[in-house]
Amino acid sequence: MDSNKKVAFYTLGCKVNQYETESIKKQFIDNGYDVVAFDEYADIYVVNSCTVTAMADKKTRNILRRTKKINKDSLLIATGCYAQTNAKELEKIEGIDYIVGNTDKGEIFNLINENKKLFVKNIFDETDYKEYSFTTFREMSRAYVKIQDGCDNFCSYCKIPFARGHKRSRKLESIITEIKELAKEGFKEIILIGINLGSYGEDIGEVRMEDVIDEISKIEGIERIRLGSIYPDKITDRFINQLKTNDKLMPHLHISLQSGDDEILSLMKRKYNSKLVKDVLFKIKKEIKDIKFTGDVIVGFPHEKDVNFENTYNLIKDISFADLHIFQYSDRENTLASTYKEKVPAETKKIRSKKLEELAKEMYIKEREVYLNQELEVLIEEVKNKKSYGYSRNYLKVEIGEELEVNEIVKVKINDLSKGLLYSEYKKK
Repeated sequence: MDSNKKVAFYTLGCKVNQYETESIKKQFIDNGYDVVAFDEYADIYVVNSCTVTAMADKKTRNILRRTKKINKDSLLIATGCYAQTNAKELEKIEGIDYIVGNTDKGEIFNLINENKKLFVKNIFDETDYKEYSFTTFREMSRAYVKIQDGCDNFCSYCKIPFARGHKRSRKLESIITEIKELAKEGFKEIILIGINLGSYGEDIGEVRMEDVIDEISKIEGIERIRLGSIYPDKITDRFINQLKTNDKLMPHLHISLQSGDDEILSLMKRKYNSKLVKDVLFKIKKEIKDIKFTGDVIVGFPHEKDVNFENTYNLIKDISFADLHIFQYSDRENTLASTYKEKVPAETKKIRSKKLEELAKEMYIKEREVYLNQELEVLIEEVKNKKSYGYSRNYLKVEIGEELEVNEIVKVKINDLSKGLLYSEYKKK
């Protein structure tokens, strides 16, 4: 019978949170704990929270309230962004043993031995990037690497600077050391992640995100490099040139757009206007073959009238996105936008969201049907039910009708779009 203590994790929110959970998990494993599923009996439960939306806050609270029903004698730890910004609210929830902010998140294993419930410090006192134990956050055959934390933009709707603090960049040497280890483990694809990825290096000197990409490209075994997301105003000419000339940098960008209307962008305190978005993205489309965009957009922002929404709708339609994440605006406490008076009615937000969802479906098909009878290069990530699945260089998911090797890169010929992208034949790269 296994006598090891057991720990379970629940992670909400972004890839950065998931990366950090893997590091915390490693500390417990290194100290003899077995990791079990969150709905199983465990000695310790760790909830890594998100606060990007009101729904994320609510989900965090619900998970924390029900956790000790599995083992009433367990230790329950709340950490992450919601723990950082709303510790007093969490203190009211019965059963939480430790509340750990983002500053001390990487020290959770050591902190549980201290007789102190609250570990939440002023996040803005953090001036340097805090390293996490090297670990691997993977989705099938892709590995995520965090290179940056924090954000100084203070967009009017966003709580994240209060949860993550000022922008802080990881040292280039540390990034490269981790990726070299991942290459030795056999990973071919690296995804760079951060809270405001495009601001990498601005706080530590001359080095920039483009330098990180250049150095990763030299690492033997790494064949694909992707970015988690990027703001339109952080896309430089140098980066566009990398997209054009560096075969390892994949032709796909996830754009943190939020709006395509100048009045709303100004109210959001975004640092760009619709002209910059169009100029940059159309330039990329013109210069980089097969580039695909995915993006985030907020509907129903305060003061958003029909004409503002139509401007956003038309910009998105003109550019054409392969996929779109649509969020209905919700007030976040202590943000400037929460004080704006002209709120958009809930029903109007639903209607606008539905209209964008319909557009997203049309664009989804349009951006994929051009590849019928064409070849795509796919990295196999998963094999199940005698089929293989993976992503093309420009991040289109492909289904292949036979079992192949995970982590193999193959060429496939697309012959059907009825259920997604299917193949008819393939040949090894």
